[in-house]
Amino acid sequence: MGAVDVAVVAVVVVGYGLLSRRSRRWPVTMPMVLVGAGVVTHLLGIVRLDLSSSGIGIIGEAALAVVLFSDAVRIDVSALRRERGLPVRLLAIGLPLSVLLGTVVVAALLPGLGIAAAALLAAVLAPTDPALGQAVIDDMSVPARVRQSLNVESGLNDGLVLPVVLFFLALAGGRSGSEQSWPVFALQQIGLGVGVGVAVGAVGALALRRALASGWVDGLYAQLSTLGVAVLALTVALALGGNGFVAAFTGGLAFGALSADRGDHLIEYTEDSGQLLAAISFFLFGNVLLPTGLQSPTWPVVACAVFTLTAGRLVPVGLALLGSGTALRTRLFIGWFGPRGLASIVFGLLLLEDEVPRAEQLFSVIAYTVLFSVVAHGATAGWGARRFGAWYEASGRSRPQVPMAEAEPVAGHRTRGWRA
Repeated sequence: MGAVDVAVVAVVVVGYGLLSRRSRRWPVTMPMVLVGAGVVTHLLGIVRLDLSSSGIGIIGEAALAVVLFSDAVRIDVSALRRERGLPVRLLAIGLPLSVLLGTVVVAALLPGLGIAAAALLAAVLAPTDPALGQAVIDDMSVPARVRQSLNVESGLNDGLVLPVVLFFLALAGGRSGSEQSWPVFALQQIGLGVGVGVAVGAVGALALRRALASGWVDGLYAQLSTLGVAVLALTVALALGGNGFVAAFTGGLAFGALSADRGDHLIEYTEDSGQLLAAISFFLFGNVLLPTGLQSPTWPVVACAVFTLTAGRLVPVGLALLGSGTALRTRLFIGWFGPRGLASIVFGLLLLEDEVPRAEQLFSVIAYTVLFSVVAHGATAGWGARRFGAWYEASGRSRPQVPMAEAEPVAGHRTRGWRA
């Protein structure tokens, strides 16, 4: 990106920032504004980037990792241990069902792809996005158990699905096939990701805790060091062959569990950095990836995108939560707020880079899915969270047994400056 490109992004961010408080109840969010700005600047020829522009993939990966780290720090690990049932169901049952159901529907709507490519696309579209769902996670009227479940799901599902993506990428004819057997590769990705993340997060938290207690470190540099811990978790895991996104999330969990006061004052700069990187990523999506992905739309492509965000999410979540004691309204709420964003964009770039057969059609489905998600989830997140929170509070007053457990806020959670 050149100086003019950076200046345009800065103007858009500043402009939205000046109206951010006033726009709290508008059905317009920062990702929507940045995507729209990217499209407009492309059409007007003000900013014309392309897939060969350096740093596009790196910005997306860094944004996702930093957002995952900062979100994980906010999770109360002890509360999560007590209330692990919902996130385990979403990840162990809902995620595989999403890939399976998506494969069947994509293969039926786009029969020319073949089963391997259909499964690849379903896996790419399975992860939910922590940035686009932030308005729900930040709304304290939504029960803590629901917010933590959505946060943990979005934090881990992209890392868990990456080995599946790479496996089907190889089967579909891409060049990223691993020389190892797939089970070994998956274990390496997840195992090393978890190990590196926990180690880096724990060492970083304990070192900062000791330095702060001894008066060795200034507050600003403590916050900068926290951002460094997030970047280290990502890069060390990648260097060792592990999954950087799993490492970033588990590193945040370890950092938050071992930091004094759950690292609330330490994570603010990291959160802000993640938001800025996410904003740039959505601008790049609108400027570079949408013009590529929206060429020659067909009804099966659009149908795949709509299915992914509706039945492709609601049905697996509903089946995963059967027998969990949750009310139907809760299952529908969790099912709807599974937006697709940064992870699908980053994985989608792999399809283009690895020259998968019919990659343009695959990426077109991804582009439409993310675009629809940015608009639909952005417009309904704040309103939906308030309505669900009001219903939950009323349910708690009218019945001794509330349909979801404990509604207190996640300890140390800070409401962010922009909604998604």
